[in-house]
Amino acid sequence: MTIKSQEADVAFIQALAELLNDNELSELQVKREYGEHDALNVRVSKIVPQAPMAPMAAAAPVAAPAAAAPASALADEPADGDPANHPGAVTSPMVGTVYLQAEPGAPSFISTGAQVSEGDTLLIVEAMKTMNHIPAPRAGTVTRILVEDGAAVEYGAPLVIIE
Repeated sequence: MTIKSQEADVAFIQALAELLNDNELSELQVKREYGEHDALNVRVSKIVPQAPMAPMAAAAPVAAPAAAAPASALADEPADGDPANHPGAVTSPMVGTVYLQAEPGAPSFISTGAQVSEGDTLLIVEAMKTMNHIPAPRAGTVTRILVEDGAAVEYGAPLVIIE
């Protein structure tokens, strides 16, 4: 491997790391083939916070910054600023893609200020081409929706605040 191709590989890996952070991904793997017997396999990953009940929740600290909260919602947040610690937080039971409506163009399942009953569908998390309806764990008012339609979510990520 020449110094020039090594520098190009380093730049490629740095670009992958930026892509990982910019798209809020936890892992990215790429195989770059240069010829029949020459290839570069790259796996870039970062540690993501686990749900409180996960056995390895005390893993190494995460270097990624937390998402900024809207100024109007700061009064509802716990002292540490993490919406996942809010007592009314509904978290994602799996890794996937969030959808706020049943199909494109359909009305959203919920909106800020909406009253929900226990068991009502709040949103859908698609995982491996399976649409998983996320039910409301209790009755209440939706005070915050913490995700955008089509966004990727991790296990334990806060989705909605119900008070």
